[in-house]
Amino acid sequence: MRSVQALAVAVVSVLAISDVSYANGEPKSGGIFRIYHRDSPGSASIHEGATYSLNVPFMPIFNNLVIFDQHIAQNSAKTIRPELAESWAWSGDNKTLTFKLRNDVKWHDGKPFTAADVKCTFDMLMGKSQQKFRQNPRKSWYDQVDEVTTNGDYEASFKLKRPQPALPSLLASGYTPVYPCHVSPAEMRTKPVGTGPFKFVEFKANESIKLTKNPDYFKKGLPYLDGIEFTIIPNRSTAILGFVSGKFDMTFPTEVSIPLLKDVKSQAPNAVCVVEPNNVSTNIIINSSAPPFDNIDIRRALALALDRKAFIQIMFEGQGDIGGTMEPAPQGLWAMPKEMLESIPGYGPNIEKNREEARKLMQKAGYGPDKHLQLKVSTRNIAVYRDPAIILIDQIKSIYIDAELDVVDTAQWFPKVARKDYSLGLNLTGNAVDEPDQSFYENYACGSERNYTNYCNKDIEKLFDQQSEETDVEKRKKLVWDIDKKLQEDVARPIIFHARTGTCWQPYVKNITVMSNSSYNGYRYEDVWLDK
Repeated sequence: MRSVQALAVAVVSVLAISDVSYANGEPKSGGIFRIYHRDSPGSASIHEGATYSLNVPFMPIFNNLVIFDQHIAQNSAKTIRPELAESWAWSGDNKTLTFKLRNDVKWHDGKPFTAADVKCTFDMLMGKSQQKFRQNPRKSWYDQVDEVTTNGDYEASFKLKRPQPALPSLLASGYTPVYPCHVSPAEMRTKPVGTGPFKFVEFKANESIKLTKNPDYFKKGLPYLDGIEFTIIPNRSTAILGFVSGKFDMTFPTEVSIPLLKDVKSQAPNAVCVVEPNNVSTNIIINSSAPPFDNIDIRRALALALDRKAFIQIMFEGQGDIGGTMEPAPQGLWAMPKEMLESIPGYGPNIEKNREEARKLMQKAGYGPDKHLQLKVSTRNIAVYRDPAIILIDQIKSIYIDAELDVVDTAQWFPKVARKDYSLGLNLTGNAVDEPDQSFYENYACGSERNYTNYCNKDIEKLFDQQSEETDVEKRKKLVWDIDKKLQEDVARPIIFHARTGTCWQPYVKNITVMSNSSYNGYRYEDVWLDK
């Protein structure tokens, strides 16, 4: 029955894509889709990356077993569609998830796609193969997968240690492409080979990334575009000038600030612009395993010092949301109720009262008006990181902390924080799926590569497992809220705000959908077309 349901979903998906295309007029083939890019990714390997600077330009090269519908902004389990898989079904005990695979797919180098590629990909992600990823930030997603098995060339099964209802959602993320067995991880960093609608042409660091149409794509008639070109322009103002002058068809997704959006609309009034949340939190990462932040009082003081509304007002003219680890409602599916959120220390409206409490904690730790704590705030060297870091430095002066800014190039930022080579950092954490299993295990589980703060609470991890197994959504939500509240009270990774940001495209660009609860999952671009 579940396989039949999945096949039905496939039909609905095809019809949905077709409806979207024709709602925008008869699709036209041809043209190069030109987008500016905010900075230079460290490599071309999606599985080794931890930023959408990487998966925006390289997601069009690949396919997943399943994918979130590219034209439904709010990702959920109900919007998962087949891609390399034709159908999928759970076993009766909910511990085996089996995929029936397409038999008409070829890699860009002409070799056939088979179940062996699925097994190779996930064996590498689980750390079970001889070939290794240099970085493996999402290894924790598959901790409950015991093994991936194949049955012939066109069936693959994920055998779980325990039920994990979230697994299909994790597999549907833009971060979960299937890699070819016959291409090494090293080659995938520089010349990626996929099955997707576009083929890799070149990646010139700090200059450009170019893709071309895959003429043998298994979805007949797609893609419409002849290619996609990304021009790397780190300076926001320069990039926006390029867009309003017509040099680019689209801005880098979710990268237009609210003030810059006004410039776009005044200079290019016909541009189509949308402002959406993107499930990316701006947060503080604290190296809690080394002084001074091995002292819980200093960590709590830091969290109490935050004026979250001031960040949102300064940076986004009020267009942002305050929340915990999970994205705030209504776009976020797992958000804490407002009254529960405001009961957490530091989230209440009386900022001066919070800071007075913070100063007392700092004095208890040996600091005060005559002895300030001196440190560096490390952050990535792009505007969406630098700007809030400067505001943070200003706010923590109120609790006897004097800090200077330490900016780090993109290629070095994630390796730096992964090896805990920092004291205090201003970070952006994107939840690749609006799914507690992804957020909790990846960012807060003991030993996870993306647990940049060394936070480790075994009792909380037991609750991670409890919510992960729960199949009743309402019961699971309450467990998720309790966990999120505890993470904020523990100052595991203080969440400052969840931004709302803009994306703009020229009026002749058709079939763009900006995802509202993940900035990682909407860049296949196989049915985007240019009406010119």
